[in-house]
Amino acid sequence: MAEDLFYATGKRKTAVARVWLKSGNGRITINKKPMEEYVARESDRMLIMEPIEANDQTGKFDIRVNVRGGGIFGQSGAIRHGISRALVISDPALRDPLKKAGFLTRDSRMKERKKYGQPGARARFQYSKR
Repeated sequence: MAEDLFYATGKRKTAVARVWLKSGNGRITINKKPMEEYVARESDRMLIMEPIEANDQTGKFDIRVNVRGGGIFGQSGAIRHGISRALVISDPALRDPLKKAGFLTRDSRMKERKKYGQPGARARFQYSKR
């Protein structure tokens, strides 16, 4: 590794995560807080750690994340996407296993917009025959 600072952006729903990877001992900081403090649910923490654990990179990088927008689940997905992309930049050999696991694919599912004259995206006002 000539340059040991790698940057990537991850997205999910309306959340955008900016991720920096640096050689270190495995500390993860999200919005200047430790991951355990920022992400309360264990399932969301596991989601964030998936690309690191899938390629035996645990403890090799310190990860710094700035994330904005969306809820905590969308932010976790954005962080996972950003970490995956940064790992590929750090080591291009990791691209195939990460791609097969589906970590490099941006989840493009978004909330459907509300239509005019209706209470929601798909919901209709109740029809009254009489």
